[in-house]
Order: sequence, then C-alpha cells, then structure tokens
Amino acid sequence: MKNEVKLYVGESLGKYGFPDGHPFGPDRQAAFWKEAVRQGLDKRAAIMDPRMASLEELHRFHTPEYVAWVKERSDEGGGLIDYGDTPAYPEVYEASATVAGSALHGLDTIMSGGAFRTFQPIGGLHHARRGNAAGFCVFNDIGVVIDTLRARYGIRRIGYVDIDVHHGDGLFYPYEEDPDVIYADIHQDGRTLYPGTGHTHETGKGAAKGMKLNIPLPPGMGDEEFLRVWDRVEQHLRQFKPEFILFQCGADSLAGDPLAMLQYTPAAHAHAAKRLCALAGEMAGGRIMGFGGGGYNRANLAAAWCAVLDQFIRA
Repeated sequence: MKNEVKLYVGESLGKYGFPDGHPFGPDRQAAFWKEAVRQGLDKRAAIMDPRMASLEELHRFHTPEYVAWVKERSDEGGGLIDYGDTPAYPEVYEASATVAGSALHGLDTIMSGGAFRTFQPIGGLHHARRGNAAGFCVFNDIGVVIDTLRARYGIRRIGYVDIDVHHGDGLFYPYEEDPDVIYADIHQDGRTLYPGTGHTHETGKGAAKGMKLNIPLPPGMGDEEFLRVWDRVEQHLRQFKPEFILFQCGADSLAGDPLAMLQYTPAAHAHAAKRLCALAGEMAGGRIMGFGGGGYNRANLAAAWCAVLDQFIRA
C-alpha cells in the first residue's frame, strides 16, 4: 500500500556498529526493534529487507579512491578508517554499503510510487565526507540519496532537516554552495561539541547564500527551546519549497546521552516528525525519508526513533 510506511531493518543493517565497547555498537538496531515490537509498530509498518549499494551507487557521492580504501581496511579487518573515531572491522565495507543501499531502495520505492514515507533507524551517517570517514560514519547514505535524486530522478530542490545533537558537517559542506539543497540543522553549539561546526553565520556561499540554516543551542537546552526555534525550520522550508524532504532524527539530543548535553524528550522528535510529514504533504508530494542518526543511550534511541516512526505511520 502506498500510504504504508516502509521500515528498513534486518541482520545485515544491524551489523553496522563498531566492536569492543564502542559507543556506536552493533546492538543499536536491536534496542530500537525491541521497543518497536513492544509498541506494536512492527504491525503497522511494512518491514523491508536491506540491500547493499553497488560501487556505481556509492561513487555518486564518494570518490572511488575513498571507497577502495574502505574496502581495503574492511578486508584487513582492523586499523582505523578515519583519524581515530571510526575503526575498521571485518565486513565494515559490506555493512556500510548496506546502510547506503537500503536508503536507495527506500528512495526507489518512493519514486516508483510504492510509498510516501520510509524510515531507516540504522542510517543518517551525516559526518562522512566525499573522501573520508568521520565521527562513526563510513559512507554517507543521505549524500548518496541526494546525488541519486538528481542523477536518476531529476529532482533538484531537496530539503534536509537534521536534529541530531551533532552538526551534519558531512552534508553541510559538500552542498554549501548548492542553492538547491535546502539545509536546516538544530544541534548543540559547535563550540562545546564535535565537530565544532554549524555556526549561525554559516548560511551557505555564493548562489546558496541564505539557503542554509544552522541553529546551535547551548548545552542544557530542552524541549521548550527546541520548540521555540523549530518554527524557523518550518519557515525556511516554506520559503524555498523543496520537492523532497530528508530527515535525520539523531537521538543523541535527548537528556542522558553519554556523548552530549542537550536535554530533549522524545516529544521533540515526535513534533518534528509530525510537522515534517505535514510539510512534505504541502510541498513535496508527501515524500519524506527518515534516518535514525546518532544516539548512544539505548533507551533514548529506542524511544525517539519509535516516536518518529509512530508519527510517520499516523501521517
């Protein structure tokens, strides 16, 4: 059914996670799934099988040299992919390519008329750049989706909204001069948190000046402050009217996350998801994709992602 939300979970997606007590461990999908089943969300969404992205698909966003580097590190099964945060492990290439490929399957499903909305809890790897990994992110699935929307489907104006506690630098800077990527990001102030970017004055460059919205919040801010600034996100999207909306709903902005200091409850994520579904209906033909992003307190990510999925289902 077209109005049924497509939910991407599966063993191969769950393998994207780093071993030996890493904050982004391979248990994150299971934590979400347990709560989704408890709430009965598994019965209200269509469960979709993951798939791997091809080399051609990965190369739409990433350089061939970088993709080859990840494959080499994966085959060796150890070492680091970036400067220190993102370790290699056996089959990390396959797991990372599955995150991107599953996002592309969701995109194809939407663009072929099979759905309006998809959700991928293990996804939203928004720190990876075209030529390097960063911040636990190997392949940038959302970047691959953006470039596929253009190359394959001819969609030009794309809205990207990010409420992960960390600034989505791997999407902001590759499209900083692109006037057709309408970017809005609410995050903890970069002066107090990785990656140190996403300042208010960063609004795009050249023809894209004013197309990017960064809203940094001081540590300790909660739902009240989030809701106060959220209207600016809606105004930004309405001003530029994207044809397709991508939503990165990282749960590390909830109170109690071990790596950050914002204080949201799942109500913030539910509000954002509800309003973005409504905006997608107004200007993007209903088309919206959701990505889980960060979140290192397992109870928090389960609650936040289920709140988003519930709103996607209700829309």
